[in-house]
Amino acid sequence: MMPEALRTSLQARVAAAVTPREAAVDVMKELQAHYGWLTDEAVGEAARLLGLSELQVEELATFYEMIYRRPVGKKVIHVCDSISCWCACCEEIMRHLKERLGVEPGGTSADGMFTLLPCCCMGMCGDSPAMSVNGTPYGKLTPELVDEILARERALAS
Repeated sequence: MMPEALRTSLQARVAAAVTPREAAVDVMKELQAHYGWLTDEAVGEAARLLGLSELQVEELATFYEMIYRRPVGKKVIHVCDSISCWCACCEEIMRHLKERLGVEPGGTSADGMFTLLPCCCMGMCGDSPAMSVNGTPYGKLTPELVDEILARERALAS
């Protein structure tokens, strides 16, 4: 159940938008932050707040790769696999992360800390290969730098 303070905040955000659909991504992100992912319950709540059908919210949610429709780890790693990052050996970075985390892309580490996801273009072509951890971008990656980032992110989470 959504806390009343969150409901009030989201209602104000929807009311301030030109159209309710304009606020949809913000509403979904806030609900995702509250629940950890966009649950079926959250889709229903978003639909009611926005005056949209659940199907319309679902369509929007599945379009955006930063909206998660299934549980994810405490930290989500997005590895860019665009052409620039691919040319800069992002496959090596993905392989290294798979080994370190013990997961395939789309999976979550056994400790529930990290979910590993590929993504299409982070806009960091000049710093490829690139990834982000919970939205914090990292570029010019090497396996050694990835290990440092993982260690830092683990330390921040504890």
